[in-house]
Amino acid sequence: MKEIVADTSLIAYCGLYCGACKKYLKEKCPGCPKNEKASWCKIRQCCMEHSYKSCADCQIVSTLNECKKLNNMISKFFEIFFHSDRLACLISIKNNGYETFAHDMSKKQIMTIRK
Repeated sequence: MKEIVADTSLIAYCGLYCGACKKYLKEKCPGCPKNEKASWCKIRQCCMEHSYKSCADCQIVSTLNECKKLNNMISKFFEIFFHSDRLACLISIKNNGYETFAHDMSKKQIMTIRK
């Protein structure tokens, strides 16, 4: 199994930290940015189309709460089921930067800020 390390390339477009994800650590997923099978993800498609490293870089909406791709029924289910607050992750990235976010998440060994 892989070790949890701080690596900005393991930050998912939606703000999750793939570097602490069980599937990534067990080498069953390459992490969001490299996961070509995730073509179904609208968030990933949007970020790639606009060359954003994550939604934290978005220039399309004035606040991330307005984004219909980030705030849809699937994401609401994800938040409830996993107690995940991707918006808090993205705000942390926006306020503190990618390096700090990756470092904090790896230090805490978590893939998301909990709700």
